Amino acid sequence: MTWVLASTSPRRKELLLQAGFSHPGFSFELVAPDIDETPLSTETATQYVSRLALEKAQAGLALSEHFFAPKVLGSDTIVVLNDQILGKPVDQDDAKRMLRLLSGQTHEVMTAVALTDGEQTFSRLCRTQVTFCELSVADIEAYVASGEPMDKAGAYGIQALGGCFVKSIIGSYSAVVGLPLVDTRELLACMMQHSQ
Repeated sequence: MTWVLASTSPRRKELLLQAGFSHPGFSFELVAPDIDETPLSTETATQYVSRLALEKAQAGLALSEHFFAPKVLGSDTIVVLNDQILGKPVDQDDAKRMLRLLSGQTHEVMTAVALTDGEQTFSRLCRTQVTFCELSVADIEAYVASGEPMDKAGAYGIQALGGCFVKSIIGSYSAVVGLPLVDTRELLACMMQHSQ
């Protein structure tokens, strides 16, 4: 059996290593699935993030045929404010727009995780409330100039400079980073149990 992470995110890689710490010799391979992340007109935010996690896992499985008995984990994280999905910014102006929206507000971070071996699939959805402090124009300008927001949902990373803006969090910190540890551990245990 081969565990496979369908992501090249260094944050998710580090978190999956943590999630598997109690399994002797735990290791995994990496594949980089390429899927269309365009939201469907009829789907809710929870449906959208759950679909992307599953599609990443399925696309990752298709890339893992050369591994022995692959079990592939896919994950996706979105930021939702007032029912609006804030994805990765398309440019610096878009990042500044998102940060202005998040300033002084509470938003929801949704991270979905799916684990499949082609015959069985297990999934979880983790929802976390994050409250930002008020951001000045200088805060936003300096943060965007750092480059950090450009590849992150909602234009911020809680585990680095963006953590300076987080006033409070209710839920899973690791899910906001990109992979909910408790839920991921449960999925690994489910797959192991059903694979025996």
